Amino acid sequence: MTLRVHIEDLRLQAIIGINGDERATKQEVLIKLEFDYDAGAAIASDRIEHTVDYKKIKKQVIALVEGSSYFLLEKLAAAVLDLLLNAERVIWAKVRVDKPTALSSTRTVGVTASGNRP
Repeated sequence: MTLRVHIEDLRLQAIIGINGDERATKQEVLIKLEFDYDAGAAIASDRIEHTVDYKKIKKQVIALVEGSSYFLLEKLAAAVLDLLLNAERVIWAKVRVDKPTALSSTRTVGVTASGNRP
């Protein structure tokens, strides 16, 4: 059985953007993760070692995003997607990266990337 995991609204700080002030000061980004995995073994055993380690993935995403220095939201979203697709047991993933300060008069601007494990 395939299950989908949701991790929503990770509020992180990153260097992201093309303007001088965006390159000098970290800004808030919001990260939403979804990923599918084959949960048959986890459901049958009810044991943590047969599931996806959500905490480990969250920590890896935090380290990636907060240590990054990308110009484009597209590049950041692709990097997070790549991380997810390389996580053990993940077969499909979708990442949304929002930057609330990207455009004036808007709540947020976001980019979504999705894909299957190669």
